[in-house]
Amino acid sequence: MIEQAYVQAVDQTTPTIRAVRTRISQKVDATDGPVLDRLRFWLQMPADPTFGKMMDNDCQGRAQRVGTALSPGEEGPYKPSDLSVPFQVGGKWTAIDKAVKADRAVIISGSTGHVGGSASQFNNERNTGFHVIVFLAVGQEQPSGRRYYLGFDPDVSATAESRAEWRLLVPGDTGTKTQEFDDAKSVQVVKAMILGDSQDGFGPLVRKYYIETDKAFPKVIHV
Repeated sequence: MIEQAYVQAVDQTTPTIRAVRTRISQKVDATDGPVLDRLRFWLQMPADPTFGKMMDNDCQGRAQRVGTALSPGEEGPYKPSDLSVPFQVGGKWTAIDKAVKADRAVIISGSTGHVGGSASQFNNERNTGFHVIVFLAVGQEQPSGRRYYLGFDPDVSATAESRAEWRLLVPGDTGTKTQEFDDAKSVQVVKAMILGDSQDGFGPLVRKYYIETDKAFPKVIHV
């Protein structure tokens, strides 16, 4: 699994954390449709707080939608060639750097247990299947210089923190509870999960991903 960590106030990225937050906030505000559709646009949600079942497994379609929304230019999101193929893997990450620095979201696909979160409902013993997340910026730790990518993982089950936050926001059956939401409440839930309440950080679905850019991703094992 890719090593992950949450953003700290001292972290600096390109684009900046503030710029990425603003881009996300504006697009969440502009998302159309009924409440449940708006939530599904951004979030891969559990059916209920037990996280025994997710409401969908459309991570690929969601990443494409989110990536398009968060890529304001004409070029749209960037999708690198297969990151599990070792050929020119360093060049692939150079291209990814260029894309995120140009405000293009990058659609990252990999095996379930590699790109997902440590508590993800989709993890399994055989590490079969794939998951898709979206990278939005690149940064370096100080003073070590260790590189990381700022990534959005729509999977609400991804970490203990994301699960805890969801239970506070939606304490019950997702389909039933969201029927009580108005537009403002749905926006509040999405922003809490993605943006959090700090101008210098994010909610539990945006994390730092420490990529070994000289190594290929593990192969995806299809069921």
